[in-house]
Amino acid sequence: MKLKPYQEVIRMAKEVVDAALVPVKVIKAKKRLQFLMADVDGRIAEQESKIETMCLEKEIDFNLLAILQDELALMERRKKQFSKIMEEMFP
Repeated sequence: MKLKPYQEVIRMAKEVVDAALVPVKVIKAKKRLQFLMADVDGRIAEQESKIETMCLEKEIDFNLLAILQDELALMERRKKQFSKIMEEMFP
């Protein structure tokens, strides 16, 4: 039996370890994305609350209301993008 060069054996060992870690890395990435989606959901709820509170005031600042609605729309778009990423990357 002929031995393989040590450098090649080390390289092979690293590839085996990396291959074994792939499922763990996938799970961690999916959990990070789920966390980001939950964070966006929380921010959306807060923004909706701000908008509702503003609409209850006697004097409504319509410029600020429009800004808050724009920010809400951006957050909702981000949520849709995260959902699409989830579907495509983690079927």
